[in-house]
Amino acid sequence: MAEELVVTPWEVKGKVDYDKLIKQFGTSPITAELEKSLVSVTGEDNIFLRRKLFYSHRDLDKAIADFKGGKGIYLYTGVGPSNPMHIGHLVPFFFTKWLQEKFGVNLYIQVTDDEKFVFKRERTLEHITKVADDDIRNIAAVGFDPDKTFIFKDTEYIDHIYKLALKVSREMNYSQVKSVFGFNNMTNVGLMFFPSLEIVPTMFEKKRCLIPDAIDQDPYWRLQRDMAEKLGYHKAAQIHSKFIPPLTGVEGKMSASKPETAIYLTDDEKTVKSKIMKYAFSGGQESVEMHRKLGGNVDVDVSFLWLRDFFEPDDEKMAQIEKDYRSGKMLTGELKQMLVDKVNALLTKHRANKEKADSAIEKIKYSGKLAQKMWETTFE
Repeated sequence: MAEELVVTPWEVKGKVDYDKLIKQFGTSPITAELEKSLVSVTGEDNIFLRRKLFYSHRDLDKAIADFKGGKGIYLYTGVGPSNPMHIGHLVPFFFTKWLQEKFGVNLYIQVTDDEKFVFKRERTLEHITKVADDDIRNIAAVGFDPDKTFIFKDTEYIDHIYKLALKVSREMNYSQVKSVFGFNNMTNVGLMFFPSLEIVPTMFEKKRCLIPDAIDQDPYWRLQRDMAEKLGYHKAAQIHSKFIPPLTGVEGKMSASKPETAIYLTDDEKTVKSKIMKYAFSGGQESVEMHRKLGGNVDVDVSFLWLRDFFEPDDEKMAQIEKDYRSGKMLTGELKQMLVDKVNALLTKHRANKEKADSAIEKIKYSGKLAQKMWETTFE
């Protein structure tokens, strides 16, 4: 029996049906017309749009209209630090960087160390702080504009946002958060209050906030949209990504707590090759002879899916890879080696950027133009 599909901010399991999630969450698909509208504003296409990795939205059309009409927008995304970051975590950050470059707008990045502490009972606050600090270095390595970016840990910045979080919390009741998040009588009160804190950055400016993130984070924004205008702010807009599938198959998502499913940003070249060759679920046949005859199944082959959705931007090359693998001309081992080379190239570049990230961190946390303004601001 197939595992039941569960998608929450804390858990994803089962085979993800993205069309079903659009209906379940009440979002809208990114149509060809809307994609064209976004590209017309940014002046450039993006692989994540073209390959439908970002596929769903709320009010993206309104965010585009606000920007074109001179009202302005700003960006907000984040990360929850509990385990070392993997390549799946980079997807929204790479796309967010592209949006920031093209729109030229402010960006706020929330590191939810508080959430991970109240959710992960086996984690000490000291452990989570250490992971959060490393996450910040990884995020800074992506290369955001230091004068238009502010990154903060909730525990470090709480005195600036607590008053607004209180106002947000008063607009939600237990029945709402229970319905949206599936909380029960055993859920600790820290986790029940946390949505108030995650919603606050959508109210950092009197402009519409656009949130690029995975679709499992959408429940927070449903609550935000119910209260935003009552508090004098815009309903947040979102653009949702699919998940990079785990190495082990197409069900669920990559998990930092399950090493066999993920490529960590710290994995060296040998480890990357070992993991992909050993764990990457194959759509190939049982023998070379059968594969040459029947070809591979690209719908379930993880190496193919990673290349298509993330690692191979050349459309013609990707089309040839698909043709060769479907026909049996390309073997699974060859496909996996292509992925190994791509992943190692990305990680090598990322580690080099991370080594130089300290000055960027100083600016996006404390000394950049936006950082300085934020540290002087208390949200009433």
